[in-house]
Amino acid sequence: MPRNWIRTLSWFSPKHSSTSDTNTPSTSQLSSPSRFSEAVIDRTVEIAEPIITKWDADTTTFAKVTSLFYENRKEAKDFIKCVNNLHKAMHFHASENSRSDKLIRAQSLMQIAMKRLEKEFYQILSINRAHLDPESISTVSSRTSISTRSSTSEFEVDQDDDARVVDAGESISEVEDFSNVIMADLRLIAECMISSGYTNECLNIYKVIRKSIIDEAIYRLGVEKLSSSQVHKMDWQVMDMKIKDWLNAIDIAMKTFFNGERILCDHVFASNDSIREMCFTEISKDGAMILFSFPEIVAKNSKKSPEKVFRLLDMYTSIAEHWQEIEAIFSFDSESVVRSQALTSLIKLGESIRTVLTEFKTTLQKESSKTTVAGGGIHHLTVEAMNYITLLADYSNVLSDILVESPPPAKGSLPESYFDIADSDESPAPVISLQFAWLILTLLCKLDGEAKHYKDVSLAYLFLANNLHYVVVKVRLSNLKYLLGENWISKQEEKIKKFTLNYERLGWSHVIESLPREPNATMAPQQVKEIFKRFNLSFEQAHRKQSVCVVPNSKLRDDLKVSIARKILPVYREFYHKHRDVIVKERHSSHVIRFSPEDLGHYLSDLFFGPVETGSSSSVQSSPSRTTPSRLR
Repeated sequence: MPRNWIRTLSWFSPKHSSTSDTNTPSTSQLSSPSRFSEAVIDRTVEIAEPIITKWDADTTTFAKVTSLFYENRKEAKDFIKCVNNLHKAMHFHASENSRSDKLIRAQSLMQIAMKRLEKEFYQILSINRAHLDPESISTVSSRTSISTRSSTSEFEVDQDDDARVVDAGESISEVEDFSNVIMADLRLIAECMISSGYTNECLNIYKVIRKSIIDEAIYRLGVEKLSSSQVHKMDWQVMDMKIKDWLNAIDIAMKTFFNGERILCDHVFASNDSIREMCFTEISKDGAMILFSFPEIVAKNSKKSPEKVFRLLDMYTSIAEHWQEIEAIFSFDSESVVRSQALTSLIKLGESIRTVLTEFKTTLQKESSKTTVAGGGIHHLTVEAMNYITLLADYSNVLSDILVESPPPAKGSLPESYFDIADSDESPAPVISLQFAWLILTLLCKLDGEAKHYKDVSLAYLFLANNLHYVVVKVRLSNLKYLLGENWISKQEEKIKKFTLNYERLGWSHVIESLPREPNATMAPQQVKEIFKRFNLSFEQAHRKQSVCVVPNSKLRDDLKVSIARKILPVYREFYHKHRDVIVKERHSSHVIRFSPEDLGHYLSDLFFGPVETGSSSSVQSSPSRTTPSRLR
């Protein structure tokens, strides 16, 4: 007890008193604990009363219209110090004499002071909404640094004989912005009210004002509470706009609103963990539940279709990317329901995405078209399926999580050529790669079936070459390149070469075979005539037949033309220059020699642009306009 008396004496040391030293309790007055407690509370009330009553809004007009913290910051600090000392003195005196008239007077002053602090707390919160908006708070501070600060008020009284006031708020204002000064004032008031037993009054003010800010922010971001029936009946265009709003909202909410609100709450109520938890939970829970329940409702009630899966993937990605922030901001036990809701939305989105992808596979397998693509061009199924699959590949990271529990294709159902990863127990192909390989294999199997509808086998091979080439190009230009591997691409390019060689063999072999194996050999004029006539007929037939063919890709088109030309032009050129003079001397030589080597080169370069009249509807890139060579009409 003596040590407590000595510590209490420092509360009303002469340095803090406005009265003379004659008012200091004498040794005789301190002869007993009871008399000492009376002296303590007398002295404390004497110091506190003028400061507290000055700011009693019920007795002075000045106190009604003036803010304590804005009028005089030093006096505000003195006010808080007096209230803290008064509370300590009351607590000490109550242990000695709980029914003292002095205690009643002190309690009356405490009620006046708390009423004043309630008003100041409310004014600071309401007037400074611009400085306390979550975005400002998020940029001027960090929750980690704030939460690890001392729980002691930034305006504190040292326990040394020479008490001093540490004005941390003013020092902060020199290096940080006004927001931190306001936050320091709120923390000072909150700690004073809580330590004085006015926790509910403080929290009620804080929760009403700050909760309205969060709720209003969520609403202004376009996120509203929707029922399952509302979502089920909603047009996709409307739903798409709401999903876009939600995607924007979650990013802003997590980085700014909830983060800033947690920072502010952690700072203002840093001295009490349970109060911090309760306060932030009550402020943020409703808004967070509205935000994180939206994806679950959409996943469970929106109509499933392949083109809508990307919005579901966007929402899944957004929650996954913000998961660490969700766990950090809503880390309290009382906020487990928020974390649970976010996780439930992830699970439901994953289930919905798997359902849509299964339906896409089924649709692809059931696709059946008995009509051929003009000129062996690109099938619409190839374009649509590959566009869809390449877009899916952009979400390969989250799809790896979503499909991790989906059964991969049965072992042996996928040819080894579809993988760049060895199929072994030590190095199994990733599930996501297996899934994409299976999708593309399903497409290629359908294309094999479509090729069988061509009566001209050479055109069927050209169709397969065109479509597989389209697939390979899309793979090379997308994330599929990394999922399927370079080895997969190389093997498919080898297949393309085989398809084009088969096309050349079936479409142009009779032209190639019409030429002599030894074009420079000596021949009789009649034999030369027969060779020219046979070549003319074969080339005209082949050109007429193949002129309807389409090769949309310019590189594949040029490679194919060069390959055909190399098999025909060199032999024909040698034969032409060796035997032309023999035929030119005769009448009607123009009927025998119908093509010069240059003519053949022009005619071959004119191939694979499709029919002259209408072009090819399946072409995926524009073709130059041309005219049919007059000699082949």
